[in-house]
Amino acid sequence: MVTAFVCLFAFGRHYDPAHPEWGFRLGLQLALLAVTIAYFTISWVRIGQTIGMRAWRLKLLREDGGRIGVLRALARSFLAMLSLGLAGIGFWWALFDAQHRTLHDRICKTVMVRLSK
Repeated sequence: MVTAFVCLFAFGRHYDPAHPEWGFRLGLQLALLAVTIAYFTISWVRIGQTIGMRAWRLKLLREDGGRIGVLRALARSFLAMLSLGLAGIGFWWALFDAQHRTLHDRICKTVMVRLSK
């Protein structure tokens, strides 16, 4: 919501919801995508978890058990978004994977672990 407010305040002074300009809409979508990727990347790099992952007691790690770096987190974010855009194919992959890992986890060499109570 803050991102949308900033975009409207900065670029949408003459914004008419009935006739939105394609440039403004594209800019807003790109800003929202950037904020989303930044949220996941920062969360995974700093503590290995997003807020939702904390509630489900999940943590994202490298295959060797170490913390993931910025480039790996960015790659995983982009691949997960791409997977969603392709009917969730990378997430469906986990249903048939022996270790129940998503396609983007396989490519980025990451693993989602369940934390003990």
